[in-house]
Amino acid sequence: AALKDGLRSQVSAALKEGRVTPTELCQRCLALIKSTKFLNAYITVAEETALKQAEESEERYKRGQPLGILDGIPISVKDNFNTAGIETTCASNMLKGYISPYNATVVQKLLDQGAVLLGKTNLDEFAMGSGSTDGVFGPVRNPWSYSKQYKEKSVLKSHSEDEESDWVITGGSSGGSAAAVSSFTCFAALGSDTGGSTRNPAAHCGVVGLKPTYGLISRHGLIPLVNSMDVPGILTRCVDDAAVLLGSLAGHDPKDSTTVQDDFKPFELPNLTDVSKLSIGIPKEYHAPGLSSEILALWSKAADLFKNAGAKVIEVSLPHTRYSIVCYHVLCTAEVASNMARFDGLEYGHRSDMKDSTESMYAATRREGFNDVVRGRILSGNYFLLKQNYEKYFVKAQKVRRLIANDFVKVFRSGVDILLTPTTLSDAAPYTEFIQEDNRTRSAQDDILTQAANMAGLPAINVPTALSERGLPVGLQFIGRSFQEKQLLSVAKWFEKQVQFPVIQLEEVKRHDNGVFQHQKSASFS
Repeated sequence: AALKDGLRSQVSAALKEGRVTPTELCQRCLALIKSTKFLNAYITVAEETALKQAEESEERYKRGQPLGILDGIPISVKDNFNTAGIETTCASNMLKGYISPYNATVVQKLLDQGAVLLGKTNLDEFAMGSGSTDGVFGPVRNPWSYSKQYKEKSVLKSHSEDEESDWVITGGSSGGSAAAVSSFTCFAALGSDTGGSTRNPAAHCGVVGLKPTYGLISRHGLIPLVNSMDVPGILTRCVDDAAVLLGSLAGHDPKDSTTVQDDFKPFELPNLTDVSKLSIGIPKEYHAPGLSSEILALWSKAADLFKNAGAKVIEVSLPHTRYSIVCYHVLCTAEVASNMARFDGLEYGHRSDMKDSTESMYAATRREGFNDVVRGRILSGNYFLLKQNYEKYFVKAQKVRRLIANDFVKVFRSGVDILLTPTTLSDAAPYTEFIQEDNRTRSAQDDILTQAANMAGLPAINVPTALSERGLPVGLQFIGRSFQEKQLLSVAKWFEKQVQFPVIQLEEVKRHDNGVFQHQKSASFS
């Protein structure tokens, strides 16, 4: 429970007071990464670099000149953000061995504030997926699969001899980052969010996942999937930590013309005690086909929580929501087709040995470098962009996207402050069950409640809410007005305090490294 309240500056204070050093903190996290290797959360662990950064941070603390609250704090970054000197693979054969000459803006901002970069986390190839199961380095395992809470429930329900096949997925595509935060191997992680890729794994792994307003955080150095929807996402163990990271990352970047021009002032979240002036909207269209009765009950309970606290809770309508997943598919694949054209085997990344002609080298490179999911999306996108199809599919989808965005504008203009919805249709699926369906079908199901916020460019956050009957995390989503992150996070913090989501009890990790686990369990940097 200590993770959830009254911890602003706890670890930062411990570092300042010398009760723990940045090097000790870094070593403990690295030891925990080794003991949780079976989760496959990391693609690259930058041990040498991290220890060097920790030593530099230690020197600053000794001089009494820390760079701020993030100085000495171990963080991880999804492997689709460029990192100078550390391999960036996007979990694809196409970029295996690629080392970027520069840092993504968000990575540079974290390093400039003294954060210690532990490594790069696993994902679906080029962030195309909703399970973190389709990367070339193998699937990520959900830490909750090894928790006391899940083990106790699964033992009661089945006596499966094959415990290996009993693990559940993390969600995706930022599953590695969510697993890293959930298993205490870092204090915060960066993900990316195009249609829910930060909020979906956050819900399945029991962590906070924030997708900021489009344009609030720079995309420079984030390898693009869908330029008009991609947003760097923030994964932390509590809402306060997400606010700290947002304050460090937000603001204009001359290298990204889509970032907001205004200065961003970091804020400290207030402790809301009175929610009576709030108006919470419950979109009826989010009662989607496939929504589990368990999540529906939790959603109703959360609405009642606000109502009983004095907030105005009203049902609202976002009529074009039912078209959004189809619209998203058309726009997503069209932009993917355009973005993936840069991987041709000439400038960087994988190059085929095929030497018959330039065209055959291009084709062989892309066949060898991309998996079926990426190739499928490229083919779909190019079909939608054909001269005879452009108006029929792409232009029409853009018009529908505008209608979807206008639905949100109307609801917020009507006086609603925040929308409350489920984040996922159910809790995390077992891996063996998840892979029965193809990536496109799964993504369409899993993105249904999250992608509309990306199409409208709105801020949204997953807050872990309760454990399901299977002992797995379930989260709810709050969607706010554009650039109103302070209000969104304040409400999310109030809700987080009310629900008191339980701390994961990682029995398997405790057996491996009891000392490290105990230290990490009670530590949050803010």
